[in-house]
Amino acid sequence: MSFVVSTIRTALFYGLLSLWTIFFPTLCFLVIGFFPYKKRHKLLAKNWSLVSIYLCRVICGVRWEVHGKENIPDKGCVIISNHQSTWETFFLQTLLTPQTQVLKKELLSIPFFGWALRSIKPIAIDRKDPLGALQRIKRQGLSSLKKGVSVLIFPEGTRSHPGKVGKFSRGGAGLACSAGVDILPIAHNAGHHWPKDRWTKTPGTIHVHIGPVITTEDKGPAAANNQARDWVENTLAKYY
Repeated sequence: MSFVVSTIRTALFYGLLSLWTIFFPTLCFLVIGFFPYKKRHKLLAKNWSLVSIYLCRVICGVRWEVHGKENIPDKGCVIISNHQSTWETFFLQTLLTPQTQVLKKELLSIPFFGWALRSIKPIAIDRKDPLGALQRIKRQGLSSLKKGVSVLIFPEGTRSHPGKVGKFSRGGAGLACSAGVDILPIAHNAGHHWPKDRWTKTPGTIHVHIGPVITTEDKGPAAANNQARDWVENTLAKYY
């Protein structure tokens, strides 16, 4: 695909995504208060994300395949994934529901989208306050997990280039150990098609690999964290 065509398609995608992000969260903002908390993620985050990734698929040619869906547990867990792009922050909302996600507090200030996002009680952290962020993740994460709501965490904290895995913070593993729940590790190559350092999208197939759950029984946060990171790194090395 030529650069000009790719640019036009990407611009069209972002234009439609912006309209969708204004329309749907605004509609949800008006009605979401009538829904019980555990239904709100599916109403807002999952449906918004589904339309968003399908827009990218139809317009930009970014498809996906999921491997290991049978490993998804039927109870709340801590989801730990590598982070390469914005795409997986959308897509992973569609895999498990209900769930909450650790995200930058600035996202809650985005007009329409951020206002509606507050209703599903994401774990909004201040990156300038690491200690406070860890305390919030543990406090709010434990509360969510006790209600059967899964918690999604990108332990690298920032996006990495394809083929590389950054240092994993122990916040996610520590939360899983404190709550006595399993860790669901996920590896993907989204950065090949939604690059972190390029505006245009590259057509192709993103592969999402869901690993067997990592039990936290008789494990400390360091051991559980290392096991999750090793699985992600080995999976990426094996397939990419």
